[in-house]
Amino acid sequence: MTLFDSPIATLRRPRLLMSAARFGLGRYDRDSVLPRVLNGDVPLPGRHCIDTLSDREAACEQARTEGSAIYSIAEHVELLTALVAETRLYLDTRVVS
Repeated sequence: MTLFDSPIATLRRPRLLMSAARFGLGRYDRDSVLPRVLNGDVPLPGRHCIDTLSDREAACEQARTEGSAIYSIAEHVELLTALVAETRLYLDTRVVS
């Protein structure tokens, strides 16, 4: 996976939502955030973690666009922050062949 074929490369979200997610990157702590957004699971860094976060974020986006009463902007920002951080972590630690 490269940055261009990662899940975040194709995201089209409101600018304010993405700005809030990028702002949260400086304080991102995977050991405290991932159990909260993944219901207790803390997967190893990698593609599985990114795919799981991407699925959860897509569900949040669907709730947002439908105007669902269960939509939480705080949860959405937290998921986007985790998705961006985990994708960066994965891309930064991959061995380039």
